[in-house]
Amino acid sequence: MDFSKVIKERRSIRKFTVTPIEQELIISLLNNAASLYESEKTPHWRCVHFNTLDSRQRLANSMVAKVKESRLGKLIPSPMTDFFAKQLSNTPANLVFIAEATDNKQQSDENYAAVCSIMQNFQLLGWNHSLGMLWYTDPMIQSESFFKEIGLRKGERFAGILHIGHFEKTPRSWRKRTPAEKKWISIGEDNRLHSDNLQINSQSILDVLNEAVWAPNDGLREPWRFVYVTDKDMVSQLGSSYEDASPSLLLVVAKEEADLHKQEEDYAAVCCLIQNFQLLTKSKPWNVRRMIPDWIYDRERCKPFGILPQERIVAVLELGGNNRYSNSASTSPLLNITHL
Repeated sequence: MDFSKVIKERRSIRKFTVTPIEQELIISLLNNAASLYESEKTPHWRCVHFNTLDSRQRLANSMVAKVKESRLGKLIPSPMTDFFAKQLSNTPANLVFIAEATDNKQQSDENYAAVCSIMQNFQLLGWNHSLGMLWYTDPMIQSESFFKEIGLRKGERFAGILHIGHFEKTPRSWRKRTPAEKKWISIGEDNRLHSDNLQINSQSILDVLNEAVWAPNDGLREPWRFVYVTDKDMVSQLGSSYEDASPSLLLVVAKEEADLHKQEEDYAAVCCLIQNFQLLTKSKPWNVRRMIPDWIYDRERCKPFGILPQERIVAVLELGGNNRYSNSASTSPLLNITHL
């Protein structure tokens, strides 16, 4: 698949045809989506597939329950909420994604990042099969009845619903992405060869980032920025150890909004951007290692990189370095799906 083409072409789709989607296709795409996410750890996640009309109607009713019970909902004529529920139930397929949440912040982030990345992979693979999707997380659907319907358990985190279906018309892109150069700072020397004799410098990374920034986010918000670190002393202080040479580090940073829902959406968007980057570098002879190291949770250790109080590092990408850390050595998450 031409990842560069699909990443830029993909759009959120809100109107679907009535054409059904075979369960086998959903499973195949989901397996492929999971296999494209590469990690040195095994993330814990699962999904629930609402495929039958009866299950989709139950899901739709649970999604509008909070709206109906709210003050605003009581002012909305019931035919309008009924119409919304009907539209939801007529969506050919709905896939709910759930991540395991633990007391360990690092592990919880690993799980959530994996789910978001797999959802992005699934959207891209689906687009390549003429399937459109809408990633939905609106707080107005998140109620006790909704969580009961999707079977959310204690110690789990709702990541979102993908509404899935075939579509007739591709929406126009009404806004461009900000070039990565405008959200980029570099610390240390540039244009140097790594131990594997591959040229990885600012411009080559920026070229990939300018395609990767086409990540899904509500309102096309762009909460990310990038810190490129080649200073060997700074890298060594973080505990990285390589036989031949220190790698360069790409810190992918997210702005944290005061609104917790926007904060979650933005974190998910940055995870999707990182996944795009990894997919795009598959065609390059680069060694890329994606990590969520423990030091990113230490504000004092983040300060030398210019991380602001209202920001956080989502992931660290090690570029270059020893081949033993390449993506090929990683494992893919196991598929855990329930069909309703």
